[in-house]
Amino acid sequence: MRIGIRREDRNEWERRVPLTPYDVGKLIEDGVEVWLQPSTIRVFSDEDYRRVGAVISEDLSSCPVILAVKEIPIGYFEPGKTYIFFSHTIKGQDYNMPLLKRMMELKCNLIDYELVIDDKKRRLIFFGRHAGLAGMIGSLWALGKRLEWEGVPNSFSRIKMAHEYQNLEDAKLCISDIGDRIIKEGIPYVIAPIICGFAGYGNVSQGAQEIFDLLPFEEIAPADISVVTGSSSTARYKIFKVVFKEEDMVEPRDAEDSFELQDYYQNPHKYRSRFEEYLQHLTILINCIYWDARYPRLVTLEYLRKVYSTPHPPPLRVIGDISCDIDGSVQCTVKGTDPGNPVYVYDAIEGTVTDGWEGYGPVVMAVDNLPCELALEASCFFSEVLIAFIPDLLKADYDVPLEEIGLPGELRRAIILHKGELTPDYKYLGKYL
Repeated sequence: MRIGIRREDRNEWERRVPLTPYDVGKLIEDGVEVWLQPSTIRVFSDEDYRRVGAVISEDLSSCPVILAVKEIPIGYFEPGKTYIFFSHTIKGQDYNMPLLKRMMELKCNLIDYELVIDDKKRRLIFFGRHAGLAGMIGSLWALGKRLEWEGVPNSFSRIKMAHEYQNLEDAKLCISDIGDRIIKEGIPYVIAPIICGFAGYGNVSQGAQEIFDLLPFEEIAPADISVVTGSSSTARYKIFKVVFKEEDMVEPRDAEDSFELQDYYQNPHKYRSRFEEYLQHLTILINCIYWDARYPRLVTLEYLRKVYSTPHPPPLRVIGDISCDIDGSVQCTVKGTDPGNPVYVYDAIEGTVTDGWEGYGPVVMAVDNLPCELALEASCFFSEVLIAFIPDLLKADYDVPLEEIGLPGELRRAIILHKGELTPDYKYLGKYL
């Protein structure tokens, strides 16, 4: 049995790997040949893999199954092979439809990590926590930069981007130290109280909250936000956290109906956003929700234009859009960014963006591959989960009908293409092609 690992070359920041040398070594001990393309930026060196017995080769044509992390260039695919990676196609994303079409033409098999779920529809293979960790660090960094530009002295200006720390632990130590400073020195009156809202409560949100919770904080319910906004100077020695669930963000269009979670998922057209009543009080918004065009938005351009046209704009300084859906739930996320140029200001009046943190409007942090900023920790976590699925992936017979392929349900449900054909669960993608 042989498996290939393609190098990541989407950009200079993408240093993650699907399998670490340690886990590759375990596969080799079990009789699996592991081949990797060489890489100069991978978080583990080629030599790290050679030491455990892996083959480093530019040519992976002899590998029937190939792993990657991010999207694979169209020219790389070979007929009939099985590819496993984050394809970013399940919403019909325009920019990846050519990729899907090419794989169909070559009769390839496509398995997407994002779709590996258990019977309760919980994702099993993910980088979500690390996206949240890096996204919260980046959002606090952006807050420090913004306040510094406004002439407001603040402890957050000491924070760096996640990739600038030696490791996650160093980042946590820095933010914990800032928390101690807030307890002792307080927050400047001009920006108190600081309220940070988290849209969503899944793996991404939990990672973001893990960083936020290193600061002195008080968690409040959405209904209590307006009370905190009018609080006394004691609010200077802590910051506030509010986590929004679906019932906080939307409401039924019919006033006689009550909110029901499953009904919302199945019939989102029956609901409208109520998020603006909370947004007007937030200093930071951390967006961690899954979104597609059927659902109401959290932040609209119309709302931003309205509130930034008044003499007293809202306290909103930073939107950390970890979900990074372009023109999505946060409509002013008009482009993705990267760790080298992570933020821009959205001018709600002019409808324009300016890279950096200077200007009139919210600072938007929309790095579209945040886990790469914590490449070591993210790769180790991912590999530890993924390796359990490798034996099944290698033993499967991809030439037989889909129902006979020999994969457990978790992996079978993640097959988007089988021999170049959209599988039943993903036939809807045909309309985007």
